[in-house]
Amino acid sequence: MFKGNITLNDKEIPRTLLGTSPFIAAAQFGHRSRLYQLDLYNKPENILKIIKKSYELGITGIQLVPFEPVVKALKWAVEEGCNLNIVGTVRPDRENEDIELLADLGASSMLLHGAITDKLDYTFLARNLEKIKEKGSIPGLATHRPFNTTKNLIKSPILDLFDIYMVPVNKTGYLMDTDVFMEKERAELRELINKINKTIIAKKTMAAGIMTPNDAFDYLKTLDYVDLMTVGIASEAEAEETFDLLANK
Repeated sequence: MFKGNITLNDKEIPRTLLGTSPFIAAAQFGHRSRLYQLDLYNKPENILKIIKKSYELGITGIQLVPFEPVVKALKWAVEEGCNLNIVGTVRPDRENEDIELLADLGASSMLLHGAITDKLDYTFLARNLEKIKEKGSIPGLATHRPFNTTKNLIKSPILDLFDIYMVPVNKTGYLMDTDVFMEKERAELRELINKINKTIIAKKTMAAGIMTPNDAFDYLKTLDYVDLMTVGIASEAEAEETFDLLANK
């Protein structure tokens, strides 16, 4: 399950990517965000330990949100022999800077952040997708609203300008734009994703820690539209538990 690589536009990308949301103390983790701020964001040496442990466990790709401490830890890991394949996120209000930074890091792909995509400003999206392509990186979009945004993108003028689409998907529907996520909604999302016809990265796969890795992976196995996934890890022990389990799925 989610082993090996996929080939897209002559580039190979690992099917499982180390997520970096815990490293940046993202808000979706609630009270744990403060702990992640203290233990990870403020201490990039701890981020380095997790990257190295994940790499030892066979995770050779990283879904990089390029905040300074994470970039610092990534560069240290590369210096120590971790040959990491980078799928980068371009942040809002930092589009030009992040595209340049991720290009310098050799990112295989760059995805415009969900906060950018979900505004559905097609002129702005097109301009930045073209910039990504000019850098030789695979252009993509991320969304926080897989139902609403996907419906709009399917009929948009930019549909042919991106190749990768990263969406939140988990069994509970947490952090997705739906009040319930039962059989009807799951079928609707599958239909939308099939219509958009892109390489799909699943994010928020463990619903910010609400689901166990075992439950999360069992659910993802039932989804025939997901090509890659990103998994956020907050400690070396968590990396061992999660990726050892994944290796046996």
